[in-house]
Formats: sequence, structure tokens, C-alpha cells
Amino acid sequence: MEIHGSCNDQFSGVRAVFSGSLRSGADVGASVAVYIDGEPVVDLWGGHADQSRTRPWQHDTVTNVWSITKTMTALCALLLADRSELDLSAPVAKYWPEFSTAGKEYIKVRHLLSHTAGLPDWDRPMTLDDLCDWEKATTLLTRQTPRWKPGTRSGYHRFTHGFLIGEVIRRICGQSIGTFFAEQLAAPIGSDFHIGLKAEHDHRVSHGIPAPGPAPAANPRATIPVGSYVTTQDTWTAQWRRAEIPAAAGYGNARSVAAVQSLLSSGGRTPSARLLSEATCRSVFDEQSHGIDLVLGIPLRFGIGYALDAADTPVSVAGPHACYWGGRGGSLIVNDLDTRMTFAYVMNRMDGLGLADPRGHALLRATYEALTL
Repeated sequence: MEIHGSCNDQFSGVRAVFSGSLRSGADVGASVAVYIDGEPVVDLWGGHADQSRTRPWQHDTVTNVWSITKTMTALCALLLADRSELDLSAPVAKYWPEFSTAGKEYIKVRHLLSHTAGLPDWDRPMTLDDLCDWEKATTLLTRQTPRWKPGTRSGYHRFTHGFLIGEVIRRICGQSIGTFFAEQLAAPIGSDFHIGLKAEHDHRVSHGIPAPGPAPAANPRATIPVGSYVTTQDTWTAQWRRAEIPAAAGYGNARSVAAVQSLLSSGGRTPSARLLSEATCRSVFDEQSHGIDLVLGIPLRFGIGYALDAADTPVSVAGPHACYWGGRGGSLIVNDLDTRMTFAYVMNRMDGLGLADPRGHALLRATYEALTL
């Protein structure tokens, strides 16, 4: 299996693991990137962009990264916080007055960012059309009552996360989340990541390949069920690609994900400018919850906008100042502020193991082994 791109000799182990994953068929098409101090030391891609293996995965191939998009939305909020336009400890209603109903007047912005707001789902089933209707999705959320006391536990906000944070951002700056991200983060950094993909990029898209076999059974420790609403096949549609669904509909590859996220690991600096202060970057480690997530049924430790490394959580090979999240099907992003390293893995063949997907973890372990050389 031919691998393309560049890889510093120190990280040859990453290349070997990546090649093995493609050669074995665990991956169909994929990319992996490692940035240190905001500069790429690994930028590899290979395999095919389609399930029938007729189109090669190219340098500029992009795919839906699902919940990796949440980390981009979180960075948008951190950017406004750094500019003193958003107070993470303020009530959401300060920026979105209609939100202060049905017991939500005490929900703070940081609760939205840490999945502790008690709004993991809508109270009524949602269709794809509903998810693509921003006003409908956000208006319905203003009418709901939290399902638990906000700030006390985490319960993964699978789709609501992006609408909640995105609406706060829209109220502050008057721009949609996709436009704000494109102008304030993607453009200054030079990243090919998109929240809402324009038609001009459709020819570069690699559609997600559904996970083989039956869907995994619900975790018995999950006590709050939420709707899924979207199938892999739904993401093949232009409707999904155009919609700015900031918890799940981001498009990119490992390079574009790592380029944006390395803003955190490099202390807020890009190669040409500073976009965040060191203090704001470190604020992601302000622990908001640690325990069994009510929706996912697994132990998670959430900070501001990211899950945090801990011995009992899915990512435990990193360090005390590492934050991460994964996307449905197996994509993974890790920022380590101590080593000033960002790791990203993006693929098209989905697995049903979520944060426990072994492909990204094997690449991440190889990255940390290289850092010790």
C-alpha cells in the first residue's frame, strides 16, 4: 500500500503503523498528522476515497469528521473569550435571553462546553430536515427543561452541543458558526477545514463508509438515551454537507484538523500571529466533571470544550495537560500542551467502537513513543 506525504525520521514508527492499517484493510482511506510547535512533522495519507477502491485518497481529500467538529466549535468560543466578548462563567441567557426559561436561567456557558448543561437531546424526535433548520433546532432548545442539575454531571450532547454554543456565538457576533470559523480561524491559519461545505469542494469529498456488522449494543451504564437521527448514508447528501451543524458536520482531513487544533498546543500562536493567549489555552483544563457520562456510559473527564486525559478515560497514554475528542467512526484529535504536540487521525471507514477505536490509538501510541526518542 503506497503512502503519500511527509514524515520526519523520528516519527517513522507512525508511518509504519499507518501503512499497516491500510495494508490490513482496517483502513480504506485515511490520513494522519502530527504538529509540534505549530509545524507539521507528520503529514501522511493513503488508500482510497471510496468503498469500491476506485479513487485514491488525495492530498486534498476531505471527509466528514463527525464530532471532531465540536473541538472547532469550542475553539470559536475560546477565541471570543480571549477577546473578552464571551464570559465562560456567565449565564447563557446573558447572550441569548430567550434561553432563560424552564429552569435554564442558571446554565452557564462553560456548562455548554463541557456537556454538563442537562440538554443532551431534544424532547421530540428530530429529522435530518430539522437538524438542517437552525432556527427550529435552537428554538426548540429554549423551551426545554434540563434533564439533570446543570454543572453536576456530564451527559454527552451529541448534536445539541453545536447548536447551543453556535447560537451564543451568533448572538455575540451576528455571524453563523460556519462563517465565524472560516473567517476567524480557518483563514488566518490557512486550514482546509469547513463547517458547512460549499459545492465547489464536493468533488474532493470521501463519503463515510458504514461500520460493518450490527450497531453496537447500548452501554448498560448509560442512563439517559438520546436520538441518533443521522445515518452514514445521510452524510452523503448535499443537504448535510451544506448545513452548518457544528457538532457533527465538519469536513477536513488530518492535516486541516491538526493545523487548527495546534493553535492550542502551540500556546495560541500560529506561524504568523497570536490568536489566543497562553492563559486561554490553559483554561481548557479547568475540570468541569469526572465520572460515568450519563449518555455514553463510560468514564470521562471534561474540561472546557475537550475531554481531559485521565487513567480511567479512553485516552490515557498522553499526559496531565492533554485534551482530546473523537468523531463517530474513529477519528481522533489530541492536543498536548506539555509536549506542544497535536495529533490528528481522520478516515473514511467507520468503526463502531467510538473513542475506543484501536486504529487512532495505535497511531497515537507510536507518536508518543517517537517523542521519547
